[in-house]
Amino acid sequence: MTVVTLEDLATAIANRVKINVEAAMGDANFVMDLFGYEDRIIDNVLEPEDRQLFYILEEEGMLTTEREETTIYDGRTWRTHYWFLNKDTILGYKEGRETGETGERDQDVEEVYDDIPDEMWYIE
Repeated sequence: MTVVTLEDLATAIANRVKINVEAAMGDANFVMDLFGYEDRIIDNVLEPEDRQLFYILEEEGMLTTEREETTIYDGRTWRTHYWFLNKDTILGYKEGRETGETGERDQDVEEVYDDIPDEMWYIE
C-alpha cells in the first residue's frame, strides 16, 4: 500500500507549480485534511471556492475524478462524484520527475533534438 504524506504532497505541489514548500504546505494540508486516511473523497464535501484547488491539482495529474451512477427506486439516475489521490504521480513529482506514471524521468526536449541526425534538419 502506497502512502502519501503531507510533506510528500507539499513537495510535489512545490515542484510542479514552482512555488516554495512553505507556500505549498497550506494547500497540501487542506487536501490531506479532507482525504484523511482515505484514497478517495466524495465531491459534496467541497465548497465551490475550495474546488478550484482540486481542479488545479487535477490538471497537474495529482488528483483524478470518477463518477458512480445508481438507479434509485423511482427510476431516476443518481450520480456521485469522487476525487482520488493519484499517489504515483504525487510521489513522482516529489522526486522531481515529470511524471510518476512510468517511474522514469522524461527526456528533456533538448535531449530529444540531440538524437535527430543532422540530415533530418534539412529540407531539399
